[in-house]
Amino acid sequence: MSAPRPQLSRLTEGPRRPLTRLDRVLGVAGYFATVSLRTWRSWVVSRFVQPVFFVLAMGFGVGGLVDRSSGGVGGVPYLSYVAPGLLMASVMQWATSESTWPVMTLLKWNQLYVAMLAAPNRVGDLILGHWLVICTGIAGGAAVFVGVTGALGAVVSWWSLLAILWAVLLALAFITPLFWVASVATNEEHFSTIFRLVVTPLMLFSGTFFPISQLPTVLQVIAWATPLSHGTELARAAFLGAPLPPGWAGHVTVLVLYAVAGAVFARRALARRLET
Repeated sequence: MSAPRPQLSRLTEGPRRPLTRLDRVLGVAGYFATVSLRTWRSWVVSRFVQPVFFVLAMGFGVGGLVDRSSGGVGGVPYLSYVAPGLLMASVMQWATSESTWPVMTLLKWNQLYVAMLAAPNRVGDLILGHWLVICTGIAGGAAVFVGVTGALGAVVSWWSLLAILWAVLLALAFITPLFWVASVATNEEHFSTIFRLVVTPLMLFSGTFFPISQLPTVLQVIAWATPLSHGTELARAAFLGAPLPPGWAGHVTVLVLYAVAGAVFARRALARRLET
């Protein structure tokens, strides 16, 4: 008598088929999504309320002065100019917050990543599932930001929705390298340094509040070598009604290179830390 065939569904009785890669990734993502939904009060202010306050203060407060004195930036009202920059700067902050202390918690303090490997999971499944949930949350935050700024008059075209895609790509350009940093870090002091010496300077000097061309040449080179300036250029074009800015392929390429290189290094570092 032949053995019964494994069921296609893992929810039925009898022999079950082996877990696929997609099953494992979605299982990990399901855990992180559940945690995120149960702790929404801890991030709703930074994800939704704080960026709106920034838009109101910079777009209408400072923006009113800029518009009256110089007619905006490049003929664009300052609110429309600064809103996409604030969106991308917020995405950078969200991605950094999700990829530093929380990852160290999973690796060092509660060692949940180790526990997940006791199930039929692999290191790649853990980070893909985790990244999926982080990017989904950031996409939701970006969508709310676009909607709110549209209601305030900062958006002139439906192409602004494309900024949600650019927000996710920019997030990955920060998430994957920072997962590598968290994987090799021995304590959390490194993360405060990242916020002070990387996140804050990038927000100030990557085209968020004024054109990069106004910076000294050395700072321009540094700005263009980092992800935020490229994400801001892509989002600003979308907000202003042009689906793609001049040189869009170069902007996308830089973000993809950061994301892919970070993913490779993060996967290797996590494997060394978790599998030894």
